[in-house]
Amino acid sequence: MKSLPARMILTALTVLLPSMAQAALPASSIHHVLVISIDGMHAVDLQQYVQSHPHSTLASLAADGVEYTNAHSVMPADSFPGLLGIMTGGRPAATGVYYDVSYDRGLASSEAACKAGRLGTTVAFDEAVDGALDAHGQRTLNVSRLPRRSGSCDPVYPHDYLRTNTVFEVIRAAGGYTAWIDKHPVYEILRGPSGHGINDLYTPEIGGDYEGEHVKPADHITASIRRTEHYDAMKADALLNQIDGWTHDHARHAPIPTLFGMNMQAVNVAQKLVGYVDAAGKPEPGLEQALNHCDSLLGRMVKALRVHHELDTTLIVITAKHGNAPIDRTRLRHIEKSALADAVNAAVPGALAQLTADQGALIWLHRSVDAPRVAAALRRDAPRLGIRDVLQGATLSRLFPAGAHDSRVPDVVVIPRAGVIYGKPGDAKLAEHGGFDDDDTHVALLLSNPRLLPRGSRMSMQVSTTQLAPSMLAALGLAPGRLRAVQEEGTRVLPGIKWSALIDSAH
Repeated sequence: MKSLPARMILTALTVLLPSMAQAALPASSIHHVLVISIDGMHAVDLQQYVQSHPHSTLASLAADGVEYTNAHSVMPADSFPGLLGIMTGGRPAATGVYYDVSYDRGLASSEAACKAGRLGTTVAFDEAVDGALDAHGQRTLNVSRLPRRSGSCDPVYPHDYLRTNTVFEVIRAAGGYTAWIDKHPVYEILRGPSGHGINDLYTPEIGGDYEGEHVKPADHITASIRRTEHYDAMKADALLNQIDGWTHDHARHAPIPTLFGMNMQAVNVAQKLVGYVDAAGKPEPGLEQALNHCDSLLGRMVKALRVHHELDTTLIVITAKHGNAPIDRTRLRHIEKSALADAVNAAVPGALAQLTADQGALIWLHRSVDAPRVAAALRRDAPRLGIRDVLQGATLSRLFPAGAHDSRVPDVVVIPRAGVIYGKPGDAKLAEHGGFDDDDTHVALLLSNPRLLPRGSRMSMQVSTTQLAPSMLAALGLAPGRLRAVQEEGTRVLPGIKWSALIDSAH
């Protein structure tokens, strides 16, 4: 018998791989879920863009979808807890992740500290733990900078730090193929506690937050809207490779992922650099340009899905990990982060263990018993420090119901007045995230697929982006209860959509 030519074998494998990946999944008319986080995009940004650009990709997706006009991210509205809320169904009390830079009283800062029994350390899961490039040109994590587990003194990778499983793990366990693209190597946290949730992970480093710099070096991506757009486009090219049936780097054939997506940064950067014309959210030209660029990248993705006859079988989710505050620049007030630190240590000398501050502030103390004195001092100094409220004790427990003995929950939370940003001296950025008010948390949320009923609708009930995790599983015919955070917090699927109809239409 004559053997088949190599090209014919490769073609056959390309056709079979997607169906093989779906073999163990339940029957559903949705075969793929594509999640795009346009970081910083408020609900009002989406609504106004669709209205003013009726022929845009976003307008087309809205016409074939369901928009939730009163959707809110988790608090604090930072990238790390924001994305984990989307992908686990849980708030920080369930995930154990309060910010990208936080504190854990049960971990050690290094192997030496661990062996000496010195527990309590800042946990920095941002670009600070970047390591060298691997053989594939991907930035690795520097193991020496990772916290250490008490007892064994093993390094704690981001995915080890997460306390609950992710949608990626659930989908892989069900026979699906998964992928994700994001801005730092630490986003390997999405692999989940198993460490195996994502088949194809791509995390090109964007660098630090340079939006507030007066001098803008050419190698600082986030100091320029244009450079950030190029960065987004690079990641979008990788995602288009995945739609075309390849890995992100076009190195080998792969199924079109069951769950995949990426974040876009240009809107986030533009909000900080140029912002809005008025309090109603009319974008400055630079922000309008960034929105147009994101819409253009979405258009390329939609076109690619259509070419592969997968648009009707793909649930497209447009949302944001967080917003940015303030929209109204007349309310902007910069306060140096060091002023908060000084106030804490003046109240109780040497009390401060970790201060994480942007558009809000999380405070960890060496001794939790000092929290009432610190909170009282901050309240007394509220006008100077731009403070609206200080949470401690029972009020803090209502925000973060993690239990009194949780090793990660902050001791004190500062909620600033609207428009206040805590930062470095001379900070010039117009907005920031990481807080608790509406500009920070009221984000875009649009689900699009022609099979969604009712099509082209706008839902006004308040929902949380944590509801995306169980909803994505429901769309794929998987039980939302496979997510531990969904069980713990009772997270429901998004209302108003007939999720069962997606399963019934597959038969």
